[in-house]
Amino acid sequence: MEYLKTATPKRLDSDFFDRDARVLAQDLLGKVLQVRQDNQWLFSRIIETEAYLINERGSHASLGNTYSRRALFMPPGTIYMYYARGGDSLNFSCQGEGNAVLIKSAFPLAHSEQDQESVALMLANNPLKNGKPRPLEKVCAGQTLLCRAMGLRVPDWNARQLDEDTFTMIDDFYNPSQIIQSTRLGIPPHRDAHLPYRFIDARYTKYSTKNPLSVRNWQNGKEYTIFSP
Repeated sequence: MEYLKTATPKRLDSDFFDRDARVLAQDLLGKVLQVRQDNQWLFSRIIETEAYLINERGSHASLGNTYSRRALFMPPGTIYMYYARGGDSLNFSCQGEGNAVLIKSAFPLAHSEQDQESVALMLANNPLKNGKPRPLEKVCAGQTLLCRAMGLRVPDWNARQLDEDTFTMIDDFYNPSQIIQSTRLGIPPHRDAHLPYRFIDARYTKYSTKNPLSVRNWQNGKEYTIFSP
């Protein structure tokens, strides 16, 4: 079990999101999603992100401004949610219309050692297909698993702002010591699959959607890069 690093974390405001998507994607690593469900706060630390720019073909914004994608063209910090592979996905708009960051994976947290109910609720939200509890480290290991565990749904949050009473993002002053940068997942070759816009907190690499360090024949400095922020 992991816990918040401080009992008095800092709540992030919209100014935090007003930066280049590639910078924001790195700065979001280590920040904590905080969602209220049934009078209980749920917490998860962001460990993996992907940046998307309007002028590259992998982004939803490159397909145009529609009602469902309107959040991408709204002020920085606007929540953009969409359906992927039968589940919900969470993004945030950032500096420049059409640019955004996808929250790819997170790691569940409890507020303190006395707080066990929040993690239990996340486990209940996201069991395995056979109904058994999912391993704790896998509860938020993927964009749709994360949303399911945190109770985040497209109809509830798309095109909305963070709300300190129900859904916010906080900084408990944890910072990754190393970041892994690689190409994004699920991007077709003709849609700029080569762009290295995926970022992972190296401490949590084995809990990411796909661990770059475990891919056969992948090398540091070629298929991925490890650096200190």
